[in-house]
Amino acid sequence: MESLPPPVPPPNTTAVDHEHLRLLTIFHYVLAGVTALFACLPIIHVVIGAALIMAPEETLKNVEGNAPPSWVGWLFVGLGSIFVLIGWTMAVLTYLSGRYIAQRRKSTFSMVIAGIQCAFVPLGTVLGIFTLIVLQRDSVRRLYQP
Repeated sequence: MESLPPPVPPPNTTAVDHEHLRLLTIFHYVLAGVTALFACLPIIHVVIGAALIMAPEETLKNVEGNAPPSWVGWLFVGLGSIFVLIGWTMAVLTYLSGRYIAQRRKSTFSMVIAGIQCAFVPLGTVLGIFTLIVLQRDSVRRLYQP
């Protein structure tokens, strides 16, 4: 009977873990930039709302020639501002998560942000899932211990 060859030792998990964490850091920075950029899109609504508030007669008239009520302009300004602030906040939190991954600290913060990122399809979902998978490894958890 032929003997089996000795099992191949697993690759150096520390080097693999460091590489995965380095890639996660880079992808968090990239996603933070993309999020901040796309969060600027609702500024268009803020500008339209401000125009409706300041000069409703010249901005928009319906079929009968009447200007819309002023609350429509305030609605545009309010919702547009809220969406911009939410997007910029998420961009800052994503950047901080990448920074903490690079520093090997606050893994719970990074896991919470990864869970929130899963709602932002498709890039946030992919990054969130991979972040959760990598940060749950025992070898990575040991890297985070003081």
